[in-house]
Amino acid sequence: MPRPADTSGLRVDALHNRNRILEAAREAFATLGLGVPMAAIARRAGVGVATLYRRFPTRESLITEVFADQMEACVSVVDEALADPDPWHGFCTVIEKVCAMQAADRGFTAAFLTAFPDAVDHERERVRAERGFAELTRRAKDAGRLRADFEPADLVLLLMANSGIVAESAEEALMASRRLVAYLLRSFQADPPGRADPLPPAPPFGLRHMYGLSPARSAG
Repeated sequence: MPRPADTSGLRVDALHNRNRILEAAREAFATLGLGVPMAAIARRAGVGVATLYRRFPTRESLITEVFADQMEACVSVVDEALADPDPWHGFCTVIEKVCAMQAADRGFTAAFLTAFPDAVDHERERVRAERGFAELTRRAKDAGRLRADFEPADLVLLLMANSGIVAESAEEALMASRRLVAYLLRSFQADPPGRADPLPPAPPFGLRHMYGLSPARSAG
């Protein structure tokens, strides 16, 4: 998928405007849907409509940039966790941060992939995130902190459960998400030998299953 636009040549004020626009757009798309007027996003960002269109000439370019930023943020969370010397802390951090992002997302990613299925190639980032999380899983098991029968596919089950949270506000959704994640992280911890009952087999889930993408479609 494309990286977020190169901002190295922007003036400080222009970069500030760009970031404000993306933040305002992210909030607007998550709460009001992809059809929110561009003028409304400009007002949220505190910039003129002309400034918004100068940075993002079309609605699709703005939506795509917001999605690219979110995907990059998710991958960055995994990369940072891989650098953590404490495997269990790194594992927990990924789950906590990704679920918090999902709670704030409120359906934006699914709506984006439905409305613009060919707008970006996110396959490379998805594979990178999956491989990174699989490595975190292995390290946490080797450290004796993660139960031996945890599978990377269980992350998808967690995300599916987290996406089912219904709340009246983003703040309530985040509170509920944090509590759900805390419960589940406790269940993921390794039990003393011989005390844990074996789990049923893990389903063959990958991140593409979160949004109903088939292997053929996600590879395109």
